[in-house]
Amino acid sequence: MIVSGSVVPAGGLPVSAPPLIIGCGALASELRAVLIAGGLEQAVEVRYLPAHFHNRPERIVPALFDALAAETGRQVLVAYADCGTGGALDRFVAERPNTTRLPGAHCYELFAGADVFAALADAEPGTFYLTDYLAKHFDPLVWQGLGLDRHPELRDAYFGNYRRLVLLSQSDDASVVEAGRVAAAQLGLEFEHRHVGRTGLADAVAVVISRRAA
Repeated sequence: MIVSGSVVPAGGLPVSAPPLIIGCGALASELRAVLIAGGLEQAVEVRYLPAHFHNRPERIVPALFDALAAETGRQVLVAYADCGTGGALDRFVAERPNTTRLPGAHCYELFAGADVFAALADAEPGTFYLTDYLAKHFDPLVWQGLGLDRHPELRDAYFGNYRRLVLLSQSDDASVVEAGRVAAAQLGLEFEHRHVGRTGLADAVAVVISRRAA
């Protein structure tokens, strides 16, 4: 991926900057995989905001405002869905020309696709979802992040209305599936695994690159 900074050819004359993708640190591995698979590592600049914003959605838009304050003109993909911002991200994007965000309400819908996610939600509203990243980092982000390591009695307060945990995996890594299974056991939930891949993310990136080419 292109390192942050000005793009200047050998002759010294500036050229237009490449598209910028800026977003959730929890998507770093998946975005890297998508860019490598598409041969796009040198076609875009990529920046990440802290992954723990996954638990603090009120910090997302202020951080984006600061990070993009000096950006004008080039295509920008904000690599977040709404992600709990309650429409604040949409308002932010609407005020910035050439800026889009990932489709959907959250990364679960992005990866699974709207139809699959809707079917999962309809089948069991009391479902807790994990992606590869969240499965691998379940303890710091969920168990410790919610204070369950110190106060396990809070499990029922947080998850008493949940019935199952669904892992929406992007990779074929068996250790991710095992991590999801362990997380479900910690929460006392039934475990289900759906492999959904990275198509939703790849499609969103492809749109930004195609706009650049146009």
